[in-house]
Formats: sequence, structure tokens, C-alpha cells
Amino acid sequence: MDISLILLVASVAVGLFVGVFSGLIGVGGGTILVPAFRLLYGLDPLAATATSLLTIIPTSVSGAITHIRNKSCIPAVGVAAGLGGACTSWMGVWLADLSPAWCVMAAAAAVIFYSAYNMFKKAAALKKPKDGQAASAKTANEKPVLDLAEKSSYVKMVAIGAAAGVISGYVGVGGGFIMVPLFLSVLGLPMKKASGTSLIAVCILAVPATVMQFMLGNVHLLVGLAVVAGSIPGAAIGARLQSRVPERTLRLTFACFLLVAGALLLVREAGLLG
Repeated sequence: MDISLILLVASVAVGLFVGVFSGLIGVGGGTILVPAFRLLYGLDPLAATATSLLTIIPTSVSGAITHIRNKSCIPAVGVAAGLGGACTSWMGVWLADLSPAWCVMAAAAAVIFYSAYNMFKKAAALKKPKDGQAASAKTANEKPVLDLAEKSSYVKMVAIGAAAGVISGYVGVGGGFIMVPLFLSVLGLPMKKASGTSLIAVCILAVPATVMQFMLGNVHLLVGLAVVAGSIPGAAIGARLQSRVPERTLRLTFACFLLVAGALLLVREAGLLG
């Protein structure tokens, strides 16, 4: 088999894996793709982050559509956070050209590990489901969902998206690893609503950063499209599976994902991933 065909098939497989994780957890998949592009494809840091941003948009759109159909998200929250992120994600790309990558990688890793700690703590507070009862029932009374009629709620949504947007543009990730924990702690969304809502925000905020990366000539289009071919159906599959996973399990899964993502960022920055 031709080496280019093998690489193409492998790219679709990588995209499928990332897509399932994206739809299930509510992230764009960039924290997996950025180190993967560095390790498997030998792309330079800017090309890796830029190409990751390209794949994030269609992947997130695919997962978000399924979540909207399943009513496992709050569109108004996702749009507000996404618009906030769209105002700042291009700034992240701009900052990436001005400062060394290790600065933001170290900061992002710290945020990821802290978020993982919070997820583990919240998961430990939940009881395991008994007799087929979903663990999410336990969390229904933890904290009331935000009031969409309050202007202050929208300020919080936009602020969360704006913070995620900067890191999204700088590191080449969707920002879900920041938004999901904040949706839970600040807005009081349940986990299964937070992850779907995050995907709506991600597919909006990643657009300006991706456009700017295209203008800078950093996007590896062929690799990105090959990964997208797998990530689009994968995200739809993951979003469908999410409704069948108990909330405690989902929190633990998300926490483990954050730990792996943080470790990959640190290892890559140490030069062990290329």
C-alpha cells in the first residue's frame, strides 16, 4: 500500500477517535490533535495549532447538531459564550507570534490539571447509580441552572467564552477544557448539558482564529481535511453515546481526558514529542 494512502487512512482513524471524544465530552479535540500533529506528522508548532483549529470547527458543528437534536445542550449559553470567544480567539493567534509557545503551554497545562482535580472531586461526591437509576438524578439538586432572563448571566457566559477564546487561538484547542468546568461551577449547568453547550461555543469561537491562521499560511489543509473526514461522523456518534453514559462516569471520563491532555502538553513542550 502506498505510504500516502496509509497516512490518509490513519488520519481518518485519528479523526474518528477525536470526533467520538469530542461529541462525548464536549471538547473540540485540539488537546489531542496538537500533540498528534507534532508527533505523527512532524508539523511545526504553528502548523500543528493552526491545523488543529481547522479540524475543530466541523468536528464541533457535527457534535453540536446532534446535541441540539437530543436537547442535551443549552443553545443560548453556547452562542453567548461562542460570540465572546470569537472576539478574542484571533488575539490568541496574534499572541502566539509574539511569545514562546512554552509560556501558554505551561499555563494551559496548569488550568487542565486544576480542572481535572475539580472533576474528580465532583465525581467522588456523586453516588454510583443503583437499579438502573442514572447518577445524574443525584446532581439535579446540586445547584439550580442559571436564569437566562438575567443580564448578569449573559455577562458570565461571554466572559467564559472570551477566556476560552484566547487560549483556543494561542494553543490550537477548542477551549472546552476551560468552558465545561466553568459552565458547571459558575453557571450551574449539569454535566450533560455543559458538554453539549461547550461544542456550540467551540464551533463559533474557533472561526476567527482559523481565518487568521489561514491568512498567515500556517494551516496544512490536506492533513486537516483527512482528519475531518473521520471527526465529523465520530462527533455525531459520541454525542449520541453521551446520553447513555451516567453522569458520574462522564465526569470521571472527562477528568481522565484532562489529565492525559495536560500530560501531553507538558511532554510535548519538554521536546519528547518532536
